[in-house]
This record gives sequence, structure tokens and C-alpha cells, in this order.
Amino acid sequence: MYLVVGLGNPGDEYKHTRHNVGFDVIDLMADKYNVSINRIKFKGVCTEINIASEKVILLKPSTYMNLSGESVREASSFYKIPNENIIIIYDDISLDAGKLRIRSKGSAGGHNGIKSIISCMSSDIFSRIKIGVGQPQKALIPHVLGRFSKEDRVLVGKAFEASIEATKTIIEKGCTEAMNQFNGFIA
Repeated sequence: MYLVVGLGNPGDEYKHTRHNVGFDVIDLMADKYNVSINRIKFKGVCTEINIASEKVILLKPSTYMNLSGESVREASSFYKIPNENIIIIYDDISLDAGKLRIRSKGSAGGHNGIKSIISCMSSDIFSRIKIGVGQPQKALIPHVLGRFSKEDRVLVGKAFEASIEATKTIIEKGCTEAMNQFNGFIA
């Protein structure tokens, strides 16, 4: 069993912002697998799909970004999902818009959602799919809570599709194979 978590902030004012790319990918994945994300559980909303004969929980925490770890901990604890079977999808300002980077462990790199997950899980071992949203020109918060330009939206849309494929690859073949295949992906 796997837990796939898209990070973001709940509420219409945050919809399709740079900080909500994780939510966008989970929504697209649910559409692709023809399910609705409508179960309110684990301080979030979730649903179940199957990928390569594995049960997969899709989760969007409703805790706001800085407390995402609470939702991840509740879901992984309830289903007894080991950290190695957790995949977190989120924004990364150190990557150009539309670029992907996959890692199997590591620091939070200044991302508050990842800091919360590491703290709540007492571990930095979980797969991450980072989606580039570009560097802020000025202040960080308005940048991550802002929306993409039309050009960048096209690029990240392609990265979203690649993220869904990367998630499938992690589940089917492991994180190393996904890193080999998708790191360096540029839309």
C-alpha cells in the first residue's frame, strides 16, 4: 500500500497557485483514475485508487501547508504505511517552472510543508516529487501564493503529467528508477 500526498493550502483563494501544485497533481490523478477526492479523513480529503495492483491512498491535507505532517502522520499510521511507501508531491522554488526533481530522502530545503512532515514522521525518508515553480523575483510569500503566467502554466501542466507517471514508476519500479527516468525532466 502507498500514500501519495499532494501539498497545498485549502480554499479557493489558493487554488492553482504555485504553492498548490501538489493539490493540482492529486486532482489530475483522481481524474485520470476516474475517482472523486471526497472522503474527509486524516485532517484532509482522500480517495483510493490502484496502481500496478497496489492500493494507493491519494491525500490532500486540509491543515494548511505548515501543518501538513499531521495529516500525513494520521493517514500513514492508520494504514500502517511505511515511510518508504509515502510519496509527497510539492512545489520547489529552486527549480525552473516545469522542471522535476525526485528524491528518496533529504532535508526540507526550507519548505515548511516538508519540515512539518519530517517533524511529525520523525524521519526524512520518504519519496518526494518536486515540481519547479521558479525563483521569486522579490518576496517569497507573494510568489508562492501567486498564480503562474500563461507560459509557465503550460510548462507546469506538462510537469503535472510527468509527476503522475513518476508516481506510477515509483510504485512499480522504485524511487531509483523514477529518479533515473524523470530527474532533469524539463517541460
